[in-house]
Amino acid sequence: MKNLHRDLQRISFIVCFMFLIINTATPCTVAVVSGKATADGKPLLWKNRDASAVNNKMIYAKGPKYAFIGLINASDSQGSSVWAGINTEGFAIMNAASSDLADDEKGGDGNGKFMRLALGECASAADFEALLLRTSGQRQVAANFGLIDAEGNACFYETGKANFVKLDANDRRFAPFGYIVRTNYAFTAPEKFKGGGYIRFERISRLFEKALAEGRLDVKFILLEAARDLVNEKLHSYPLTQPLPSDPARPLYVNTNDTINRNSTVSVAVFHGAASREKAFLATMWVMLGRPVCSVAVPLWACVPEIPAPVGGSTTAPLNDLAKSIAAYLYPDKRGHMTQYLNVTRLRNYGGEGVLPKLLRIENEAISRTESKRRQWEKSKPDPNEVAEFEASLAAWVLEAVKNSFPDLLPGK
Repeated sequence: MKNLHRDLQRISFIVCFMFLIINTATPCTVAVVSGKATADGKPLLWKNRDASAVNNKMIYAKGPKYAFIGLINASDSQGSSVWAGINTEGFAIMNAASSDLADDEKGGDGNGKFMRLALGECASAADFEALLLRTSGQRQVAANFGLIDAEGNACFYETGKANFVKLDANDRRFAPFGYIVRTNYAFTAPEKFKGGGYIRFERISRLFEKALAEGRLDVKFILLEAARDLVNEKLHSYPLTQPLPSDPARPLYVNTNDTINRNSTVSVAVFHGAASREKAFLATMWVMLGRPVCSVAVPLWACVPEIPAPVGGSTTAPLNDLAKSIAAYLYPDKRGHMTQYLNVTRLRNYGGEGVLPKLLRIENEAISRTESKRRQWEKSKPDPNEVAEFEASLAAWVLEAVKNSFPDLLPGK
């Protein structure tokens, strides 16, 4: 009996430990921004996805009502779970897991499946709320769901199995400055301080406050700065501005476990909304596959029924593969928790210019080209073939530009 009791204790410990891992291994940093706060009056939605699945890619799929594009794990061949996406009506959704909203050990298991369901059925925040009411008590979710639509809505829904609370970025009671940021805890959870991501929440709050005050709360700010942020204010760590060691044998490292750009960040999604349902075709999804400081974002549109090869691919996405190779260079130590440590000297010095400046130059050009196209399409609705051609050509250009910038870091080198 003693042995049986000891074995049961051991099993119980393992189960609890695995439950803890599952619920802390997928933190994310997210935001919804009302058009009232953005530089161009269009709503924004953002997710830095942290997960154990290092291979991410995009799919095109059709739901009962609407077609959509979505971010998935590359191993999920059917795309059964979508971790961020947008449909043809300009409805975009993403999430941050929030274990403090879970009713049981299965809470959160269905977050990705629920978002796929929403993308295929919902055209607006009202449709999403109807879906939440219809599935009450049946869904296996524990998340801060963020969405924007082409009616100007920008909301968070702190959601559990049987209930939800709506937080509207257009409502000054919840968002006095027109935006809401979240990490991995819910403000309306029954138990306080049970979730995680408090350091990241403080940092992203500060970054958004500054961007709003400077009038540059836009796609560019989120992609180029917020998503790639490496600062840990608790430790007074500012790795991109502090002096580098003079001895090359003693490079500067930073622990990225509690930064916004984390060692576990596997992709980024930023949605640039449309001003109306008639302009829903303009709603853009920017996707960055891999760790943000190792990758470049490309724009996609749900009206195009095919995903460009650089972010799709039959098995893994070529841009994701490239980002993994760059990450192996920047995170060279594979021993234990050393995988959390980024080599800042390599980030800033590679090729005499640095990894990050090279990537930012490519992405700046992609953003500039896309902004120009969106201005054209605002005035005159494009043919879907024109959108498809631009999307594919820009993705291909980004892929080649990254390859040419890091010839010695290519996969297989």
